[in-house]
Amino acid sequence: MNRKSFVAALQQQYNTYREPYFTYRRFKHADLQPLIAALSPDKGFAVKQLGFSTEKRVIHHIQLGKGATQVMLWSQMHGDEATATMALFDIFRFFSTSDELDSYRKVILDNLSLHFVPMLNPDGAEVFKRRTALDIDMNRDALRLVNPESRLLKGLRDELNADFGFNLHDQHTRYTAYYTPKPATISFLAPAYNVAKEVNPVRERAMRLIAAMNEDLQGIIPGQVAKYNDEFEPRAFGDNMQKWGTSTILIESGGYPNDPEKMYVRQLNFIAILSALYAIAQKEYEQYTTEQYWAIPDNRTQLRHLLLRNVELNLNGASYRTDISYDVRERTKADNRSFYYESFIDDLGDLSTLYGYREIDCTHLQVSLGKVYPEEMYSLEQIRKLNFSQLIAEGYTALRYKGQDWQEKDVPADIPLNLLRGNHTQPDDTIGIERNPDLVLLEAGKVRYLIINGFVREVNAASWLGNALCY
Repeated sequence: MNRKSFVAALQQQYNTYREPYFTYRRFKHADLQPLIAALSPDKGFAVKQLGFSTEKRVIHHIQLGKGATQVMLWSQMHGDEATATMALFDIFRFFSTSDELDSYRKVILDNLSLHFVPMLNPDGAEVFKRRTALDIDMNRDALRLVNPESRLLKGLRDELNADFGFNLHDQHTRYTAYYTPKPATISFLAPAYNVAKEVNPVRERAMRLIAAMNEDLQGIIPGQVAKYNDEFEPRAFGDNMQKWGTSTILIESGGYPNDPEKMYVRQLNFIAILSALYAIAQKEYEQYTTEQYWAIPDNRTQLRHLLLRNVELNLNGASYRTDISYDVRERTKADNRSFYYESFIDDLGDLSTLYGYREIDCTHLQVSLGKVYPEEMYSLEQIRKLNFSQLIAEGYTALRYKGQDWQEKDVPADIPLNLLRGNHTQPDDTIGIERNPDLVLLEAGKVRYLIINGFVREVNAASWLGNALCY
């Protein structure tokens, strides 16, 4: 039995344990209740009501294991940071299963008492926002404890006098592992407990454990693990948990290419948390050093959604060469379960220190604004009869739309061009900061790429990962 073999088995057999309900991140409190109700006492689970949120949604405390070491794990303190909640339910399925990994389960459950609080902020999750129903950031409420959810978390920590705590969050997908093009898919932190950022035995335990977790993940996502900023925040729960005597591990789930719903990042959480629990149970973290923790590269915000390099533009009759970076924002739809993308230019100039999830060198490309199809469209049915492949090859990025059968900001997924309603005769036609121009990239006079709402559409491509907008 060793942790390396455990990690390899978890990676190989993950689909055995994956909770099938979760296919997207914007799930709600009600969606979790059948999953929680299915947790069986016969499998060792004890489910209690920890208390209620501001809007009276029940917050559960799920207990497992009978060991002397008390471990707390809480997710979705921020309502729109749902990746680890999915991973916790994967972990519940892992502990509900009996297979060749039973010896590892036994080590963990004999030595640890696990206390899970999934979806600590159910009111925020209901509308997929960061803050609680009181519009307070719970992670800045560890001292005043204004939120009832904050009081519940503090009360559980005090009741248990927890030895370890896992503070589970999501971070922006722009973070990289130091000044590299690799996304910081997972970032760790052993939070500081004072302004001087001193290291006492409580914080040192967290650092050693993170060093072990980093070693495990480097074998799966090499170069894509980073260390979060340890600036002391006196109001934050992680910093105060450390001060109160609970060795606290912050896990921030970042970006991974072509993983918009963070399903792969969820798997990495599952593996990292279980390997950490085994390392605690076996006290393997004691073999690692704080120097190994400090060697983990820092987070940097060097990554953008799209980076166009060496674009030749013209202004007042003179040409100049610049790089252009697009970033992307998720816009939650009215159902609070689905979303669409809205992009914007976030920088121009010498962007040689930045990287893109997608990059295009425009040195030998001609760049111009997208064209608007001249014929007016009066229904989505009429639009769907168009030959999109031909329109894209001719450099069209938008349609004039006079119909009344679609009023949303985004357009149906099967329509790849922007829709211009009402008096809108042109989409954004300015290449500048916070603008969202559609571009045509030509090579030897022929369309090579279209940039529509900040997403690259290649000629003859069957599909794309983005969406058009309705202006």
